[in-house]
Amino acid sequence: MQTADATSLSAMVAKGEISADELLDHALARVAKLNPDLNAVVSVQEGAARRAIRAGLPDGPFRGVPFLLKDLGAEAVDFPGHNGSALLRDTRYTYDSELFLRMRATGAVTFGRTTSPEGGIGPVTEAAVYGGPTRNPWDLSRTSGGSSGGAAAAVAAGIVPIAHGSDGGGSIRIPASSCGLFGFKATRARFPDGPAAGEGWAGMAIEGFLSRSVRDNAVMMDACAGADAGAPYAAPAMEMTYAGAIARPPRRLRIGVCDTTFTGAPIHPECRTAVETTARLLEGLGHSVTPFCPKADHHGMMRAWTRIVACGTALSVRGALARRGRGLQDGDLQRLSHAAIRYAEGISGADYLQAVETIHAYGREMAAAFDGYDIILSATLAEPPAKVGRFTHDRDDYEAYRIGEGGVFEYSPFCATFNASGQPAATVPMHWTAEGLPVGVHFAAPFGHDATLIALCAECEQAQPWAHRWPPMTQS
Repeated sequence: MQTADATSLSAMVAKGEISADELLDHALARVAKLNPDLNAVVSVQEGAARRAIRAGLPDGPFRGVPFLLKDLGAEAVDFPGHNGSALLRDTRYTYDSELFLRMRATGAVTFGRTTSPEGGIGPVTEAAVYGGPTRNPWDLSRTSGGSSGGAAAAVAAGIVPIAHGSDGGGSIRIPASSCGLFGFKATRARFPDGPAAGEGWAGMAIEGFLSRSVRDNAVMMDACAGADAGAPYAAPAMEMTYAGAIARPPRRLRIGVCDTTFTGAPIHPECRTAVETTARLLEGLGHSVTPFCPKADHHGMMRAWTRIVACGTALSVRGALARRGRGLQDGDLQRLSHAAIRYAEGISGADYLQAVETIHAYGREMAAAFDGYDIILSATLAEPPAKVGRFTHDRDDYEAYRIGEGGVFEYSPFCATFNASGQPAATVPMHWTAEGLPVGVHFAAPFGHDATLIALCAECEQAQPWAHRWPPMTQS
């Protein structure tokens, strides 16, 4: 059962070879066995899961498959959470989000939540509210990534085959790369944010999923795609479904390959090797592959992203305090969140709007960068997964954390580009280091061209399968 993807498990349930209760038993047993080391799964609600099974699961594509929500957003009555913060500890919801309703309609059996960093900020998951960092199943001294770090660790460890995540600056793709998984960030506004929000971080944040197989992600995205009532805008209609796109090979594509950062800085040799070997594979499959580096104001985007996210943090904290009718207290927030709020206090309304305009201008530059190309290929991260503690939130300079020397954007210089541009992007587990650490490669496509992108990901999966790779800790 551990090695089967969600599509296979659902087929087993449909044939009567295993029951939803038995699959849930297995998932809970793996939580009990592995979570003490990983610290990935929280707010387990076994009772809610059993009630859903007894009530009769929807006859969807993942009927009976255990599933986990990220502990950030995805509001659901039966699944309270902490949202990565002591300030929001044991938050209970009075409604089910549209996204949760669509995920539930697939027949998946949700039984808990996965860890996330406070505010969803950063490439690691080390929130104090969970009592310690979330660790990587491939090497417990390494981070599982962030902000969907708990989701990545849970899927990589075989607790569930697919899990919910979200991505505002790489928060699906960073942990998927770190844990040897497939992660897909769809075109802006492909999935609903309602009813709690119209957009996240000026439209840069989006929901999504981390999975072992491309097909599981495709099917779940098809089930969840489409704007909800009252959404401020919607993604362009796709030429075909995600599942339809992977059912046939993509056309031969023009692929631009960047083996540095987008600003020309060198990347770790293992990450460069991942890019180079993937480029050769794609060339062997008949695609046109040429060196390329997108020209745009990447540094300006990073500064604007940093301002927008700081303001988002301040707004979230202000709203939480207003709902509680009190001010901040000792222990409510980690130091980096305090730093983000101080940073936001120095940003005027005009400054914020200028940051949004910078992001929009950058999106136009990145749209032009695809002239002559169907796909941009790069590394997902500039290094293999970082050691736990390197990007701790126990620091007081928010701007330095993001854009300073040795900061987040040097470690993850590719992902936020496509949150800012709104273009679809994905990470595919195409390389492992000599130490046995996964290294993802990153594909991006023009705005709205999700079908082309996921078809290429599926072709890579077929040409160089990764499903047989499992962390050693899962095999004992």
